[in-house]
Amino acid sequence: MSKPKYLYHGSGRNIYGKLIPKKANDLDRKNVQNSLFGIYASSVKEEAISMALHSCRGAKQGSLQMHKLDGRLKIKYSIIYIGWPKQKYIFLYTLSSKNFMNIPKGSPQWVSKKSVKPIKKERLLVKNYIHLVRKPSKKEKLEWIKMYGGKKNINV
Repeated sequence: MSKPKYLYHGSGRNIYGKLIPKKANDLDRKNVQNSLFGIYASSVKEEAISMALHSCRGAKQGSLQMHKLDGRLKIKYSIIYIGWPKQKYIFLYTLSSKNFMNIPKGSPQWVSKKSVKPIKKERLLVKNYIHLVRKPSKKEKLEWIKMYGGKKNINV
């Protein structure tokens, strides 16, 4: 996969100025590439928007999986296990890919260890993109509890 000119970062918060690197938190401790210190971005706009929904006030503990469909990367599933977005807007930031590394190679995920000033910021209505996420099925709920412990407020 060649390096795209632009990448996308989604957030539940309105960020002023530069995006600052921070330590990512992933419940799956074995998946090191999801727990790096940096700014995460995606080459797929819908993935960044979905991640913004995951980071909304009221939404906790989610998972997202991408897959290739008809030669393009698409969201396979994006699940919010606990809570649900409780805000009106999310934010999508368009970034230059200049300081980003593709981790893991060939994935839509990119990480920068340097602060990044967005080229563009968009305020998006949650209701227009909520279709990108869903609540877990009963089976998914039970698998999640088995993997990560007895979480009480998991959506069904």
